[in-house]
Amino acid sequence: MSKLIRQHKMRLGVTYLLFSLEMTGALLRPFFLGMAINDLMQGSYRGLIILSAVHFAWLVIGTIRHRYDTRTYSTIYTSLVTKFLSKRIKSAEVSKLSAHSTLAREFVDFLEFDLVYIIEAFYNIVGSMILLFFYQSSVVFLCLAILLPVMAISYIYGKKMKRLTRLKNDELEKQVNIISSGDNKAIHRHFNNLRKWQIRISDQEAWNFGIMEMMVMVVIAVSLLITNQVTGTTVLAGHIIGIYNYILKFVSGLDTIPYTVQRITALNDITQRIQLQMNEQEEEISPSSVPSIKPRESAA
Repeated sequence: MSKLIRQHKMRLGVTYLLFSLEMTGALLRPFFLGMAINDLMQGSYRGLIILSAVHFAWLVIGTIRHRYDTRTYSTIYTSLVTKFLSKRIKSAEVSKLSAHSTLAREFVDFLEFDLVYIIEAFYNIVGSMILLFFYQSSVVFLCLAILLPVMAISYIYGKKMKRLTRLKNDELEKQVNIISSGDNKAIHRHFNNLRKWQIRISDQEAWNFGIMEMMVMVVIAVSLLITNQVTGTTVLAGHIIGIYNYILKFVSGLDTIPYTVQRITALNDITQRIQLQMNEQEEEISPSSVPSIKPRESAA
């Protein structure tokens, strides 16, 4: 899998660079929005012009990035699947091979969608705290304090999800063979097992969502109370808008942490299975696996 990443590192580097620029623009927009409001209240258009320029640059970069993404990830998926399918097409277990083709799509989807979602969360958490520091430093300390229980909860959540994901994928690898057998009882039992693991995964997600949203509610309420008590009525309208937007960005980043843990857990299981498949392929075609032919001894 690492070979595949190295093979396409230039393509991936360009798309993640474009995405980082796009996220920087998105992070700065509330700041310039607040500046534009403050300037307009004072009869100046300077802030509005800067906001428009930042928004236009963000729009152009985002459009280019979306067009480039599809070309990059479709190339990676094609390269990954054809590589291990072509080498095992005659000797592989059909059920595992079919399951791994599906899991390979999940791996590429992680690179295309989930990883950029994780990067966005990183920008939202770290970038929001940096910019909040210039508005109201007390809110930053609250954000740092809430990160500790969130990380602890996410660690426990990750351990549970690792086990459930492994069991679900173990069952998925049997699917083609079970369907091919034509045994109705085995087919029914197989899909019931998949349903059971999916329900347990969903239950974990639901419990984690409830706990996280309670923390989000605490962050928003306490942050607004701190801002109101510290600044009183002297704060500018643009600053209030900036503070509120960055609090929302921070809590949206918090919401992403459990999802990130879940997706990385799933990715680890997928990469281990596909890497094992590729290692078996290499062993099949390695010189040591080809029987040597000894020369016939001449008759005495």
